[in-house]
Amino acid sequence: MGISLIEDVKPISYIKTNAADMLAYINDSKNPIIITQSGEARGVMLDIGSYQKMTDALILMKLIERSDAGIGAGAAKSHAHVFARLEEKLAQHER
Repeated sequence: MGISLIEDVKPISYIKTNAADMLAYINDSKNPIIITQSGEARGVMLDIGSYQKMTDALILMKLIERSDAGIGAGAAKSHAHVFARLEEKLAQHER
């Protein structure tokens, strides 16, 4: 997937008149369409799968950032401590 400046940059007027074709193109090629207005890039049209992957990656990055902050604040526990705690909770649940 590489962006083609000929195929993947379209004015909004073209998108308006060819919306169904543009949706088919992004779903088949997985290439985003850069939408221009008055000669300037103003938006991006993506297939839903690519959008989902981007949002999933963003969520993962936020979780990693939160984990790093917790480690920096001294909130990290050793794996031995975590597993001991889990085993303790499981044992309580089985009673």
